[in-house]
This record gives sequence, C-alpha cells and structure tokens, in this order.
Amino acid sequence: MGHLIELKNIYKIYQMGSEEVHALDGVDITIDRGEFVAIVGQSGSGKSTAMNIIGCLDVPTSGTYRLGGTDVSTMNDDQQAEIRNRMLGFIFQQYNLIPKLTVQENVELPLLYAGVSAEERRERAVRSLERVGLADKRKNLPSQLSGGQQQRVSIARALAGDPSVILADEPTGALDSRTGREVLGFLQKLNAEGDTVVLITHDNSIAVQARRIVRLQDGHVIYDGDAGDPKAVVRAEEAGEVGA
Repeated sequence: MGHLIELKNIYKIYQMGSEEVHALDGVDITIDRGEFVAIVGQSGSGKSTAMNIIGCLDVPTSGTYRLGGTDVSTMNDDQQAEIRNRMLGFIFQQYNLIPKLTVQENVELPLLYAGVSAEERRERAVRSLERVGLADKRKNLPSQLSGGQQQRVSIARALAGDPSVILADEPTGALDSRTGREVLGFLQKLNAEGDTVVLITHDNSIAVQARRIVRLQDGHVIYDGDAGDPKAVVRAEEAGEVGA
C-alpha cells in the first residue's frame, strides 16, 4: 500500500520577465491515509503552489506527483478534473456557496456534476449535513446562516463526494477566532473519524491544531514533523513569521 499523496522532487518554475522564479524548488512530501497535516508558510513560501499541485489544479514543471498511486503530474486538464472530482474535497476561505440554492442543493452540486442520481444525491447530502450538525438547515438559503455555519456547509459539500483527501485552504480566514476554532474542531473530528485532512495556512496557531506540520520557506521544506514538537514553531520565529 503506497502513500496517498506523494510529491517527489517537485519543481514549479515561473518566468517573470527575464527572471526564473522557483515557487517550489525540489519539494518532497508524502502523506498517508488518515493523517491531518498542515502545510504552513508565509506568502511567497510556495504553500499555495503546493496546494494547487496537490489539488490537481496545476501541474509541476518537473518531478512526480502521485495521488492514490496514480501519477497526475503529466495529466491534461480533463484527466485532472476527473481525478479531482473523484478523490478531492475542497474547503476554501470564501465558502463559494451559490446564494440562490438551498443548503442541500449546494451540497449536492458536485454530485450533480459527477452524474449521481437524484435520490442518491439527496441521501449523501443529508448524511454529510448530519456529520456537520446542519441537517435541520438543509432547506435554508446560505444568507440565512452565520459565517461559521456557511463554512460547515462547504465542509459538508466537500464530504458529499466521499473524497480520499479533504483539502482546506485557509478555511478559517474569513471567520472570527471563536468560529474559526469551531471549524478546526470539525476538521479534527472528521480526521478522528478516518478522513485524511490537508490544511494550508500561514497561521501557526491554526497549524498546531493539525497532527503534523510541513513548513515551507522559499520553495523548500524546512520542517516536517510532529505539530506538538517545539521545533515546529521555533522555526517560524527564526523565519520572522511570528505576529505576521
């Protein structure tokens, strides 16, 4: 049984005028099923590029990325979209809910694209909403919910497709700290129930809620280990990130 996520010697190089920018500079990361990993770094560290590659939204300039054993680093857009729909559930900072659709319809949307029958869509949407404690709000519109509830709807939407990986990009960025803690609590609960969670953030206080931290700086992995290890955060102070 191989790793669920395996990035091997990944480079992502952009041309900026006459200059080459190495957004990722030979990165190796492996993540196994059932892990809760935070990928941390400041703006420009390469964390967003790493998220786009893990999320099959972009391909590396060189190196290999395997997701569930499949090499996705050379796939075209259609192949990437297919594996994205099948294996990944996304949670974004902006909840990306459609205002005119009910909560349940929002959760069903990815399943609609995936060609799931109406009855199964409804069952899976309700089950996902139950997992985030919002089944009673399924007929509501997003505007009738608080920010934290809307983010929980977006978590339910990510879960509905039964993904191999939940990829959360700054999921608490638009929330106040109390609501943010609630949403992180949900991600921890899903991980405890067996889901694999990859969290992208610039915020150390959020990163330490994961079980493992991978810290990026200037396109390199500078720390990869236990989130509870003092070194996971000490490195941040050296990198001048505290309070940033």
